[in-house]
Parts: sequence; structure tokens; C-alpha cells
Amino acid sequence: MASAAITLAAEAPKLSSANTGFMLIASALVLIMTPGLAFFYGGMVRVKSTLNMLMMSFISMGIVTILWVLYGFSLAFGTHNGLIGWDSDWFGLRKIGLTELWPGYTIPIFVFMVFQMMFAIITPALISGALADRVKFSAWSLFIALWLTLVYVPVAHWVWGADGWAFKLGVIDFAGGTAVHINAGAAALGVILVIGKRVGFKKDPMRPHSLPLVMLGAGLLWFGWFGFNAGSWLGNDDGVGALMFVNTQVATAAAMLAWLAYEKIRHGAFTTLGAASGAVAGLVAITPSGGAVSPLGAIAVGVIAGVACAAAVGLKFKFGFDDSLDVVGVHMVGGIIGSLLIGFFATGKGQSTATGVFYGDHSFTQLWKQCAGVGAVLAYSLVVSAVLAFLLDKTIGMRVTEDEEVSGIDQAEHAETAYDFSGAGGGVVGTVSAAALAGTQNKKVDA
Repeated sequence: MASAAITLAAEAPKLSSANTGFMLIASALVLIMTPGLAFFYGGMVRVKSTLNMLMMSFISMGIVTILWVLYGFSLAFGTHNGLIGWDSDWFGLRKIGLTELWPGYTIPIFVFMVFQMMFAIITPALISGALADRVKFSAWSLFIALWLTLVYVPVAHWVWGADGWAFKLGVIDFAGGTAVHINAGAAALGVILVIGKRVGFKKDPMRPHSLPLVMLGAGLLWFGWFGFNAGSWLGNDDGVGALMFVNTQVATAAAMLAWLAYEKIRHGAFTTLGAASGAVAGLVAITPSGGAVSPLGAIAVGVIAGVACAAAVGLKFKFGFDDSLDVVGVHMVGGIIGSLLIGFFATGKGQSTATGVFYGDHSFTQLWKQCAGVGAVLAYSLVVSAVLAFLLDKTIGMRVTEDEEVSGIDQAEHAETAYDFSGAGGGVVGTVSAAALAGTQNKKVDA
């Protein structure tokens, strides 16, 4: 008995400065994804909505950070039951030692907490792309707080908590296919079904005002996603994090090429928006599956996601729901595809950004587990998000007025505009020319 205790003590994890440093860098990479998302969305909207889209992402960094420290981390990753966590010592991060390790790993609890905080920040920000042009900033801010509490926190516990029901069932979600992307995409669908379409949907041109900004945002997302995905192995030294890094690059490249090929065949051109959207679709799809598939499997995941998401973004016109920036078509559909393809392409490695590993090959058994996780998260997020939007709409109101939407939500909600043309060229002539230019662009883009 004594020798067994000595052996157990010898095998207990010790703090690793290398893994701790790596995870802090990974956390910073995940954080930069939110400004990247802001640029990505900001370039895709019309001029008059640019600042609002930037702010809808940036405000998440403020609200979620505070709530995550106060109670979010405790409820998501504490141990209580299969539906919600609870650890009173973690409320306000009050009783966590500086070198106290996350159970079973070599990094401090503080490091794990801040890494998960970055996931919690970007998830509601993803929803904002579906609501462009028409939502009050105050209502959106309150929605973030309520949605984090009632949707993200429970779902994160289901999928990644040590006693979460989906985790114990064996649902594989390496870095957020269900908890982040399906969750956000389903929430976006629920909200837009409640708040309705933009003024002029399917009638007026609503083209991106700055494709260079879109490409910059997509590049930052691609860059930061390596922290998002490879970091989710929490620095363990068994090669899975390296595999995830490789698969992230491979699937993203494959999805971008597949999307471009699809739109060339369907629409006759290779577009920059298609390249950016295809890359994001690949990143989404490999997020749940990348630790469980080979690089060849990652190519297959990327190609399937690229084509399927490219086709899915057109469904909003067929079914009449106004998903402004294709959150449903890319994040919900891409997350579903990546999660379910684990049942076809898994090669033996598994799970989790939180507390454990599943080992299992592709099989019908794994496929039905994935279906259970996908279906539960999709249904829960869609219904609760729709109810939240309905209650907010009936109390404080979710939408700006029609006049404010037509004239520009930036000016109405933020008293600012993204671009100042009045000083272009200098002097009176330059001012007049700039004003005329601004008016011409508004007629073309904002109509």
C-alpha cells in the first residue's frame, strides 16, 4: 500500500512552465480572433453599419470577461451535475491558488480559466453577424449577458465539463464545433426568426463595402484559430496538439479551394468573399474533428464543408430568413458537418478542451453520439435564444426604428461614422468633392 501511494504521488502532474507559457500564448491568439471577427463582419456590411458591427464584437470582450470571472467559469466547469457546474470557491476566482493545477494537467487553473474565457467571448460575437443593420446596441449588450448565462455556460458544461452529460456520453468536440459554432449558429437563427428581416431584404443591394477589410479579418481569424484549436489539447506532450495544428491548416486550405471551385461552377467567378468565407467554413468544420482525424481526413472534412457551406448560404433566400452575414450557413452548417464527420473519418484519437480523452475509431456508435450532441445543442440554443429575443423585443425592444435603419445604424446608435470624407483632398473644392463622393457611394451601397 505504501509503495502504491509513492508511485501515485510520483505520477501526479507538476506545473510545466513550457505548457503554461504555450497556453498563455494560445489564449492571446484566441482573443485576437474577436477583433478579427469584427473586421471580417465590418467589411461585409454596408458603410452605414460598419462601426456597429465592430462594436457588437468588441462589447463581448467587456461583458463576457466580467461575467466569466464572477460566475461563468464556475458554472461551466465546476462539478455539480450533468446539466450545470458549481464550485463556490471559483465565484469571483476567490479561492484559486496561483500554482493550483487544472485537474489532470500541468497548467494552473488560472491559465485554463483565461483560455476558456476567450472561447466564451467570441461565441456570442459570432451571433452578431446574423443581426447586422437592425439591432439596438443596448438590447444586444443585454442579450449577450443573458445568453452567456442561460445558453453558453450550460452547453459548455455539457460538452466539456467532467460530469457533463454529453462529455460522459462520449460526444467528441475537440475545440468547439457544438459548444461554439452550432451553438452560435442556432442562436442566430432563433433570434432572426423573432426580430425579422432588414428593410429592403431581397430587394435592395446589400453588398460588402470593404472586401480588403473582410480579407484582413479572415486572415486574423485563420491566424488566431491555431491557438483556438491546437491550444485545446492544453499543452499535453503526446503529439495531438501538433496534429490539430496541421489539420487546421489543411482543412482550411481545402475548404477555401472547394468553395472557390463551387462558386466558379455556379456563378462563373472566383471571389475574394468566397475565399474568405471558404476559409472560415474549413476552420469551423475542423474545430470539433481535428484531433480525431488524419491529415487526409482533414482534407475530406474541408472539401465537404467548403461545398456544403457555399450551398447553404443561399438557403436564406429560399426560405426567407435574413441571416445578414451567413452565420447560419457557415457556422451552424459547418459545425454540424465537422461534428458528424467524426463518425466517418475518426482514426482513434479523441476529445477535449477540458478534462479528458476519448479513444475510438469511426463507427456507427460514434456517429449516433455525435448526432445526439449536435441535436441537443442545436435545439436548446435555438429555442432559448428565440425566447430571449422575444422577451427583450417585447420589453425594451430589439430593433432600431425603420428610419434609423435606413439612415444608418452607426449614426443612430453610436453618433459616429466609419469614414470621414469631408476632409479628403483639403480645401473647399476637396470638401465638396468628398461629400459628393460619399453621397454617390451611399446611393450605390446603402440603398
